[in-house]
Amino acid sequence: MGILAKLRDNALKLEKSIILPDGNDERTVKAAHELLSNKLCKVSLVGDKDFILPIYEKLNPEQDLDIIDINNNEYIERFTECYYEKRKNKGETKESSLMAVKRPCYFGAMAVELGIYDGCVSGSISSSAEVLRGALKCIGMKKGMSKISSFIIMETPLTEYGSNGTFFMADIAINPNPDAETLAEIAISSADSYKLLMGEDAKVALLSFSTKGSAEDESIDKVREALKIVNSKRADILIDGEMQFDAALLKEVGARKAPESKVAGNANVFIFPNLDAGNIGYKITERMCKGAYATGPILQGLAKPMNDLSRGCSYKDIVNASLVTIFQSGI
Repeated sequence: MGILAKLRDNALKLEKSIILPDGNDERTVKAAHELLSNKLCKVSLVGDKDFILPIYEKLNPEQDLDIIDINNNEYIERFTECYYEKRKNKGETKESSLMAVKRPCYFGAMAVELGIYDGCVSGSISSSAEVLRGALKCIGMKKGMSKISSFIIMETPLTEYGSNGTFFMADIAINPNPDAETLAEIAISSADSYKLLMGEDAKVALLSFSTKGSAEDESIDKVREALKIVNSKRADILIDGEMQFDAALLKEVGARKAPESKVAGNANVFIFPNLDAGNIGYKITERMCKGAYATGPILQGLAKPMNDLSRGCSYKDIVNASLVTIFQSGI
């Protein structure tokens, strides 16, 4: 079973709820229709009924759609008080808190923080910066984590590699030039995300242009330090580096370049040294590997699930991100 089929099957067994702050978007309305008509989760859209309902009704829905008007909502006072308590030491007032939670991404994040919804998916209209600010200010970080990062689920027809052709790649959207500590957090979060979603242990490769001392550079030192940090914090994670991509992916190359490594030639999670490498790497894979399909970016490191979308996303991308969010919310 592919990961997306697994996620749909998981959603069907649960009664989770997702809030979609970018309701004033035809793609979001179509995604809500698919989620509801297939009984994958409960859905609420934040937006304008006069815009949303005509689009939804054209889809011949079997269920009513819940649409939230932020300016006339039963939760707004509660959200404002919670936000104020969280942020008053940062200079927020009751008035500024009210203005904050009336922003769709903040409203969605606060709804998740207070347990009214199990997860939030935004970004088809909202900028990534707005989504991330809402997530950080309203939900905050998972215990032990200080940075949000992101990963892509890459499914390919190359079934001899990874987990039947599926890999996780990180960070591909958030941290431009992570230091060793941040790189270690990205690796830990990605290993945990892989195990949660795939149901098996991650084999994490810290990528570089060097394999086990074949070159020397400050960027390589950073990767080596990240490995030490992960090993000291999480001895349960199978991780190795620094490692070139071919040594991480191909058994014969891994055996030559890193014969003592348990990850070389067997990696299913690739951690890139910076955002340039990660973003370029996953897009090359997606566009040049026929049949490859990328899901994400998926956010990790938050205390509760909230995910971002590309503003160029399709409605199917919103559906898939919602399915991942449901899984992240726990079984």
